[in-house]
Amino acid sequence: MPDTPTAPVLLGNEPGSFPHSVLAERHPAIIKQVREAFPYAPEQHRALDELLANCTEGTIEPLPADAHDRANWDDWGLPAHTGRSWFDVPWLWSESWFYRRLLDAVGYFGPGPWQGIDPFRPFKLAELDAPETDEELAALDDLARRPAGEQAHALLHGSLWGNRADLGFRLSAEGARDTAAVPGLVADDSDRLWSLLGPTDRGTGTLCLVADNAGRELVPDLLLIAHLLADGRIGGAVLHVKPHPYYVSDATTADVVDALRRLTGAGGAAAAYGRRLWSALSDGRLTLRAHPFSAAPLPYAEMPADLRAEFAAATLTILKGDLNYRRLVGDRLWAPTTPFADVTAYFPGPVAALRTLKSDVITGLDARTETALNAAEGRRWRTGGTHALIQVA
Repeated sequence: MPDTPTAPVLLGNEPGSFPHSVLAERHPAIIKQVREAFPYAPEQHRALDELLANCTEGTIEPLPADAHDRANWDDWGLPAHTGRSWFDVPWLWSESWFYRRLLDAVGYFGPGPWQGIDPFRPFKLAELDAPETDEELAALDDLARRPAGEQAHALLHGSLWGNRADLGFRLSAEGARDTAAVPGLVADDSDRLWSLLGPTDRGTGTLCLVADNAGRELVPDLLLIAHLLADGRIGGAVLHVKPHPYYVSDATTADVVDALRRLTGAGGAAAAYGRRLWSALSDGRLTLRAHPFSAAPLPYAEMPADLRAEFAAATLTILKGDLNYRRLVGDRLWAPTTPFADVTAYFPGPVAALRTLKSDVITGLDARTETALNAAEGRRWRTGGTHALIQVA
């Protein structure tokens, strides 16, 4: 990234750090949850046991010569990391490698009876079917009676905060009017975001939205897209999802279909949104994209030419969530006051980040905000999911 200060790449080899806890504690817990979620065969249990030992105590191993994605991973740095501890390579890389290996262990890539079976599907569906989701969808009936500007504000913040329990309030008319409904917003470039989209009934550009999680986070993302299309602020949208299950809850095409069915089956305003989205997919105003690089262990600065061209042609690209933010700014331990526009200067078009803070990576804060957060919470504000940001460059 030219003309920007340097910052260390996050690794997982510092005991007590957040990246170390993910590798040493969260990944073993995920293996346990996955093996209990399905009646896997003994061979899969053995493979999961081997992965547990390897990811906590072993070293990175090469893929078999006939692996379907061997060429991609060779391009993404596997040869350089082979033989090294999982804790000593970039944290972003080792996390992505974990999910690649986990899918292999459960037989996702086949051939065999478990080919294509999402090991995280039970967790995604449980969240989508939760009573809280009913409450959030019911709130859309009230929101539909509000002016379009209030609807847009509420839906943007619903997409920002994702699957928080108070999303129903954020989607309500009261939440749409009350700025206190969005506590913990450490940066807010929402005015700039709206200025980049076309005026009501006259927008002809394309919005790219790079999704993060499925379930109760994907639903408000879809609602926001539906509103922008219906309001005429965009002419079309491209929703980028993962090409395969990833990071437990990341959205795939199957998750989009599940979310649409949840909307259309809910009745009221939610069903109307669902029907609009279904129609938009059918006529091409909304398209899905599952680019292999969406699940790559690399920052977006290293995106391939075809993806760069797609983002360059978009009126605006919105990257959702913590992982996409890490990939956008490089997953480095930047000084929090490092300008967001500087570290994203490589991006080929206008870009916005909608992110709830769940890792140490942060840029674009003013000094007073950083000082106040550190004084009140130490470093917890970076990782606790209680703060969020809207940043645009």
